[in-house]
Amino acid sequence: MGNRSAKIHRETKETRIRVWLDLDGTGKAQLKTGVPFLEHMLDLFCKHGLFDLQVEADGDIEVDDHHTVEDVAICLGQAIREALGDKTGIRRYGQAWIPMDESLGQVVLDLSNRPHLEFRADFPAQQVGRFDTELVHEFFWKLALEARMNLHVILHYGGNTHHRIEALFKALGRALDEAVAIDPRVTTVPSSKGVL
Repeated sequence: MGNRSAKIHRETKETRIRVWLDLDGTGKAQLKTGVPFLEHMLDLFCKHGLFDLQVEADGDIEVDDHHTVEDVAICLGQAIREALGDKTGIRRYGQAWIPMDESLGQVVLDLSNRPHLEFRADFPAQQVGRFDTELVHEFFWKLALEARMNLHVILHYGGNTHHRIEALFKALGRALDEAVAIDPRVTTVPSSKGVL
């Protein structure tokens, strides 16, 4: 793992999660969560953001996928925050528009240390396979909270629910890649406050 990497371990009565993240990776994902649709989305996030990510999750999926999805997002957010360190030299802002067939998703974010989620997306189907689509909002909210990012997620239009969600996760990867990129012109923290 590179210099901008982090390992997070979280254990509750409902889940045991281990996350390894390298922000300066090549897009490799090793995922074992018991939630196949979440793994598919995280794989896309890594591939399009060029992050290396390993996730091992053992959750109470016999109840439902909620706790596993939530806690993976918590750990991933914490890993992003830890891997960034004091954020010296980063671009800070990122945005991406991603078409997925008939769907168009947009993610705009600021690694501001002020967590906020603006989520403007809905999904025609309540489930994709066995995955509850309401968990998409839960994932993005917990990610924004723990990474302490200002995150705007906008689904402009689309038909197929799988395509709608896929566009958003791909856009998340691209936007975060832009925000965490090092700008050689920036020699301090990119804020007039002097701190993020």
